[in-house]
Amino acid sequence: MEGLLEICYLIGSITFIIGLKMMGNAKTARQGNLIGAFGMTVAILGTIFLFNSEHTSRNAMKMILIFGAIAIGTAIGWITAKRVEMTKMPELVSMFNGMGGACAALIGLTEYEHNLGKTRALAFIIAGLVIGTISFSGSIIAYLKLAGKMKKPIRLPQYNMLNNALLLGVIVFSIFIVIQHANLPHTIIWILFAVAIIYGILFTVPIGGADMPVVISLLNSFTGLAAAFGGFLYDNKPMLTGGILVGSAGTLLTLAMCKAMNRPLSNVIFGAFGGGSGASGDGSEVNGTIKDVQVSDLAVMLNYSKKVVIVPGYGLAVAQAQHIIHELEKLLEERGVEVKYAIHPVAGRMPGHMNVLLAESNVEYDKLVEMEDINPEFEQTDVVLIVGANDVVNPAAKTDPSSPIYGMPILEVDKAKHVVVNKRTMNAGYAGIDNLLFYDPKCSMFFGDAKKALTELVAEIKQL
Repeated sequence: MEGLLEICYLIGSITFIIGLKMMGNAKTARQGNLIGAFGMTVAILGTIFLFNSEHTSRNAMKMILIFGAIAIGTAIGWITAKRVEMTKMPELVSMFNGMGGACAALIGLTEYEHNLGKTRALAFIIAGLVIGTISFSGSIIAYLKLAGKMKKPIRLPQYNMLNNALLLGVIVFSIFIVIQHANLPHTIIWILFAVAIIYGILFTVPIGGADMPVVISLLNSFTGLAAAFGGFLYDNKPMLTGGILVGSAGTLLTLAMCKAMNRPLSNVIFGAFGGGSGASGDGSEVNGTIKDVQVSDLAVMLNYSKKVVIVPGYGLAVAQAQHIIHELEKLLEERGVEVKYAIHPVAGRMPGHMNVLLAESNVEYDKLVEMEDINPEFEQTDVVLIVGANDVVNPAAKTDPSSPIYGMPILEVDKAKHVVVNKRTMNAGYAGIDNLLFYDPKCSMFFGDAKKALTELVAEIKQL
């Protein structure tokens, strides 16, 4: 039995690694996801039927409860994932990540009493409990922010000092519990749980909306780390492997996005970037004029271009215009126009959001070009069509030292011959600041809901 269980765990660990590798490419991501899910299923069933210890006993009622819980969780997860709109995917990811942190916290609460006197095991339990709880409460706040239910960052007086003091207190309290567990009441673990929840809330509450992709990735790495501690506790190889993969991947992605924004992680956490209110950066209004373009003129402009670059943003997802943008792409290519998509690392509200959105409409993955590769091409681009993107194309990041996004690498669309921006209104973007690009003489505004406006544009081009 034990040898067969180890084989199940080996299958689980290997499929996790293979699945994660395959998810690095949009063409194989779906298959990689299924392979990882298969490995998880093998590991779970192996644990249920093959794991034996002095504390393990199996009876009909336990099996009913176990498989009943699995069935309920599977049904909820399946239905939720099938029904969720692409615009709500960041919220879903944040909520699912929070549930992973909650599971790690529940393991700590359950196993604490069973491992009193075992210092090494208690260290793993407390670490997993604290990190999982912080991930849980922080992810719930992130969900509320992404869903628009908590729109403004909240900053308490002396927030940095308060938050750092609380973090230090959580660490010291955790060490104290591990060392003095024999002399402490069992309710102490619940006190630590409550303090960790408070810290997770305070950790996420002040962070502005524009930094949510970074925060989601960071909290995801927390959940992975908490799961890894559970793997150490149970000597469970798939749990350990999965936790390490999630934790390390989340950490690397967080650092990569911070690099893409040209900001240290500490500035993301403590800076409350995204809490502005539509000013250019120093509090003054942007002076200048904007010009709009009619659909007939834009159709002619695109139809007779040699090269067009499309910049997708969150507005594209909100309007669910990914299919019509793909139709526009195909129509232009039939007329000899070269079309590419420019993808900024933090476009949308979740890492990879735009890639997934466009893949859903069968846009070829090779046409999605990362920022570093597409920026040198803008000077040879006839028209850049921006659909719902804002902060990632704002020249203030290069020219305005007072701007909160100053220094953030952007898509240098202002170097193209013509720039057309599709927006519903002139409202500020997710970072809460005006976009200087809109006042550039080469830029024209194409107002309207993305799906409706692009549908009219496609119809107009077909008539040419």
